[in-house]
Amino acid sequence: MSNILVFAEQREGKLKSYALEAISEGSRLAGKAGGTLSVCVIGSNLADLSATISSYGADKILMADDPGLAVYSPGAYAKLLQDALVMSAAEVVLLSSSAMGREVSALLAAKVNASLLSDVVATFWEGDHLVVKRPVYAGKAFLKVAAKKTPVLVTLRPNVFAAEEKSGNGALENLTVALSDADARVTVTETSMKASSRPELTEASIIVSGGRGMGGPDNYKIIEELADTLGAAVGASRAAVDAGWRPHADQVGQTGKTVSPNLYIACGISGAIQHLAGMNSSKCIVAINTDPEAPIFKVANYGIVADLFDVVPALNAAAKELLA
Repeated sequence: MSNILVFAEQREGKLKSYALEAISEGSRLAGKAGGTLSVCVIGSNLADLSATISSYGADKILMADDPGLAVYSPGAYAKLLQDALVMSAAEVVLLSSSAMGREVSALLAAKVNASLLSDVVATFWEGDHLVVKRPVYAGKAFLKVAAKKTPVLVTLRPNVFAAEEKSGNGALENLTVALSDADARVTVTETSMKASSRPELTEASIIVSGGRGMGGPDNYKIIEELADTLGAAVGASRAAVDAGWRPHADQVGQTGKTVSPNLYIACGISGAIQHLAGMNSSKCIVAINTDPEAPIFKVANYGIVADLFDVVPALNAAAKELLA
């Protein structure tokens, strides 16, 4: 029997989509191992989250709800997650492979001397050992790793695991918030969020990305119009970001963000290995490029060898007609 602990991320009292994915995967693993699933949520004004967490299969909800936790603090969150680990007697801790999840998992691993397996795309049991699959060599291959030491911390790549509702007991237990100065040595004094009607890049189910072939920043208007029609996020290659055409927050790739949308439309992107590393786990890839030899076509499900300035407006018009 192996107990599972999931760290469920929230922002302003709302669970992130990848938090629900992590809870669902934790429920599946706990069910296979005959263990219990505990879900830890940290922040302020979280009472309304209990019902949602329970509806995804949680047996216990370990909640640290305090006004002092409204602003993310790496050390404080790691300390409270350590307390949750003790309370749950978990052998496996699942977190999302988000910016917060990667930071907190590293701190927690150091605190409890645990194994840490990052950017995981599949998990399963082999006997008593948890085995995970994770990409290596910039996504060119996958590595299977067996965790033989507990506890083991696992960060899950967003948009890879299905979020499935499943009733659970959802017994609520409050985590005592008792933090020392050492636990809060790093304090976030301000968070600046870019206002946008489009979904967050790492959570989006559809992404439209542009590369060097866009020719300049003004031409991204056609990308944005298609994205708005589809309810998609806008991405960019490193070449476009380095040229100053798009902000770094839009960059997809090895030195940008790793995404796994249901649909990824690459416009004028050649497909350098660094870019492919950030998007090759997309469920469906559509590539638009004038060069038939572009590497992007090797991973694309659908390839269009044509001028993107002809194709993208046509796609947008067709999408508007279908959605109408």
